[in-house]
Amino acid sequence: MSDYGQFQSLAIDRVSDGVLRIMIDGPDLNAVSPQMHRDLADIWPVIDKDESVRAVLVRGAGERAFSAGGSFDMIEAMTEDWRARTQGMREARDLVRNMVECSVPVVSAINGPAVGAGLVVAMLADISVAGRRAKIIDGHVRLGVAAGDHAALVWPLMCGMAKAKYYLLMNEVLTGEEAERIGMVSLCVDDEQVQARALEIAEALAAGAPTAQRWTKQALNGWYRQAMPLFDASLGLEFYGFGGPEVLEGLASHREKRPPTF
Repeated sequence: MSDYGQFQSLAIDRVSDGVLRIMIDGPDLNAVSPQMHRDLADIWPVIDKDESVRAVLVRGAGERAFSAGGSFDMIEAMTEDWRARTQGMREARDLVRNMVECSVPVVSAINGPAVGAGLVVAMLADISVAGRRAKIIDGHVRLGVAAGDHAALVWPLMCGMAKAKYYLLMNEVLTGEEAERIGMVSLCVDDEQVQARALEIAEALAAGAPTAQRWTKQALNGWYRQAMPLFDASLGLEFYGFGGPEVLEGLASHREKRPPTF
């Protein structure tokens, strides 16, 4: 049984037999701090080696949000400092690659907004449960950088190229209902049922045949592995953009709560 005390930015407990629950808990609708960004990237290999964990449930603290994405301070640091930008890129790469390689089934419970690094976790989960009023939005182009992270890897497989390009380029919000309709999430339920349904699924997975589940996931994730060059390209383009002028206007407009002028 692994020690998860090293991941101090995350609230972690064993909610039931075989189910590890990870809670994204932070200010401003569970925004991801620099430490949480590192912890979300690094926790998956530890989980993969923990034989006592047979399913993982990821949720946001409270009922208002899964996660509003990276904090503005973290984004600003990446625009100003090459080292911060390089570290951010490494962590973004590791988050995606480590989730793809983690053999334990992962369930995400999505209430409210799911943006940025939080959205990566929500979408790379093997089974995603979204509330009807959930708000799924990639947000990169609104910020002024390319849609890196996970989008080029995952979205076309889930909803097709036409829908992926529409939502990523237009930066429009996907409700839980629409996300289920186009294949972006596994299930959509009433908002007040999200957590209970996601836990029910995680417990069912934990009671199932572990090697059969893990090997099935390993085989299916081969679709992601073969597209990793696309992911690497999108990540490089995204973080190149953090050194450019558009992200400065995007960040300023977010802080000033106004439309950007690019």
